[in-house]
Formats: sequence, C-alpha cells, structure tokens
Amino acid sequence: MRLVIQRVKKASVSIESNIVGKIGKGYVVLLGIKNTDTYKDADYLVRKLLNLRVFMDNKDKMNLSLVDVEGELLIISQFTLYGECKKNGNRPSFSEAAKPDIAKPLYEYFINECKKTIPIVQTGAFGAHMKVDLTNDGPVTIIIDS
Repeated sequence: MRLVIQRVKKASVSIESNIVGKIGKGYVVLLGIKNTDTYKDADYLVRKLLNLRVFMDNKDKMNLSLVDVEGELLIISQFTLYGECKKNGNRPSFSEAAKPDIAKPLYEYFINECKKTIPIVQTGAFGAHMKVDLTNDGPVTIIIDS
C-alpha cells in the first residue's frame, strides 16, 4: 500500500464538474493499493498518516500532526501509484496494482479507520475519473509505503 501525502491549505475533488469532496487545512492523500496488500497494511498506514508531524509548531518546526492541528483529509484512490516503468517501452504496467475486488474494500476500510479519529474525511469516488484541485502548503509532499 502506498500513500502520497500532500499538506494543503485547501483542496477539492470533482467528477464531471461536480465537487464531491472538499477540505480546508489538512492532507490530500493519494492511496494506491497493491495486489498483495492486507488490512494490516492499512492499519499501519492509518497510524503513520494520522501521526505524521509535518505541520508547523509555534517555533516554526514541523512538529505537529494532523490530529494536533485538527486538520482534514481528502482521500483519493489512485491505482497509478503502482505504475511500473522499468521495462523497455514507455507505457507503464499496472500489474502490481490490486484489482477492484481487492482494492475497494481496503480503500473503504482505510477511510473508515481515518474517520474514527479525524472528524472531516472527504473522498473521491473509487474508480471514477476525477479532477483534484489543491493549494499546496509548503509544498510538503511525503510518500509512505507499507
């Protein structure tokens, strides 16, 4: 399982010009699920995500977590995080990305686990073509693998 986490001032996701999720200060999380991932991987990444300290404290140090700043989450499923480009040619292979029957339950589980701690958790729609609009804060971008 792979997370690409972007610290944002605000963000939204839309499908066919309709905004389906919108947050203020917090994280946009792109979530990729590999065909061998389990609920144990999701639990690990939820803990890492919620406790990641990349918000500024009163001494201007990245020392506060999403929980500390009462931040919000926008979680977007993104199988392309497992695009493999090492072989000849220029078209990525997505053979390591989980198929929807594996990925969707893990995606939903991840979201529900985040909601247990974070009051505002917004999402896109699994498998949909989405447009994500965000204002990076920093920018700060962190990648975490399970």
